[in-house]
Amino acid sequence: MKNMIPRTNGDEYCRKFEPKDKPIYIHDSQVKGLVFRVMPTGSKSWILRYHFKEGEEWKERKTGLGPFRQGRNDVTGLTVSAARVEAERLKKEVKYEGADPVEDKQRRAIDRAQEKASKVLVKDLFERWAATDLINRKDQGAEARRMISKDVLPFIGELNIRDVRKGHIAEITDRLLQRGVNRMAKVVLSLIRQMFRFAVSRDLLESDPTALLSKKSIGGANVERDRVLDEDEIKELAKKLPTANVAETASLAIWLVLATCCRIGELLKTRWDHIDFERKYWRIPAQNSKNSKEHTVYLSSFAMSRFVKLKEITGSGEWCFPASRKDGYLCSKTVTKQITDRQRSDKGHKNRSKQVEALKLSRGVWKPHDLRRTGATLMNALGVLPEVAERCLNHMEENKIKRIYQRYGYEAEMRQAWEKLGERLELLTKVT
Repeated sequence: MKNMIPRTNGDEYCRKFEPKDKPIYIHDSQVKGLVFRVMPTGSKSWILRYHFKEGEEWKERKTGLGPFRQGRNDVTGLTVSAARVEAERLKKEVKYEGADPVEDKQRRAIDRAQEKASKVLVKDLFERWAATDLINRKDQGAEARRMISKDVLPFIGELNIRDVRKGHIAEITDRLLQRGVNRMAKVVLSLIRQMFRFAVSRDLLESDPTALLSKKSIGGANVERDRVLDEDEIKELAKKLPTANVAETASLAIWLVLATCCRIGELLKTRWDHIDFERKYWRIPAQNSKNSKEHTVYLSSFAMSRFVKLKEITGSGEWCFPASRKDGYLCSKTVTKQITDRQRSDKGHKNRSKQVEALKLSRGVWKPHDLRRTGATLMNALGVLPEVAERCLNHMEENKIKRIYQRYGYEAEMRQAWEKLGERLELLTKVT
């Protein structure tokens, strides 16, 4: 009986075993196949060895019954008597019902996993998707998180992902359409779709609830914006800007976007060490450009004079366009809002100090991005080749073969194009 658990005082017998370098296995004297195991780590547990018939063959298997109960305060472990009862129960199921404890345990584990998956809330799915996918995006998913947190999670965040229906998504996009932000509605739909497709790819869902919704059905088909200011409007803008109650930095930003054909966001992220006043160029780092490709803008005299003026205003710090209330650069929405507010009609406007319609031009409203398109159009009108203008815009060649094999940089032609544009703007902006 030395190497077996005795009929009585079994708990005391099991407690006395100290761990060794190798696992210790002690068989029970009452239940065949019941084994007490002591691991080198000190953990003590129960194992049941049994035979299960697979086809015509009997195979030995083993399954864990749980930890040994070390004392009165251990509510999870099994005493010797409890382990014997559980072992006998499983053996009867194997003998009389053909059950297999190992397969049953695996099935229960699968059931628990499926039950856990069925309880995933939309807000939990979003956090997992954000940590896996959004974090790898250029802004680490900041803008996507802002939109989802504002316009999606307040409505469906507490829903089980399996309970989300097409109608829930349509309600979200309808709210955005009612606010008049059609493009944002399409972007939000795209983000929701990416999130649910992520869930499908991880076997959390069988189907995507956004599958039957199309961007075309949300606010109509996309319309490519083609607003370009003509030369008369540029003259008009030059006359209106000084009296429009716009911040001087915003006014300079308007002319710099027009003179360089850059994006407003690229301009506002500029640091003073990106500008070389001596060699007259501006370096846009890859992390600041939309296509993640570094871009060099050769500055015309017109553009240089605006940067010089800007340096007089904000040159004491790190940023060309510093934020007024916090560290960092000015948000593009701040400039866009100044421009938009000054093109609204007087009717219903709460703050008349913003000079309503002060910047509205003869051919209608305009946006900062229209200035970039206007600058490129002016270049073409001045005889600049379309391919050179595209390089000035930092557009990537769409033809893959050309992109790989045609590596000529067009630096001289680009410098000349920006200079021509600057000379024309100098002439158009002379207020008489």
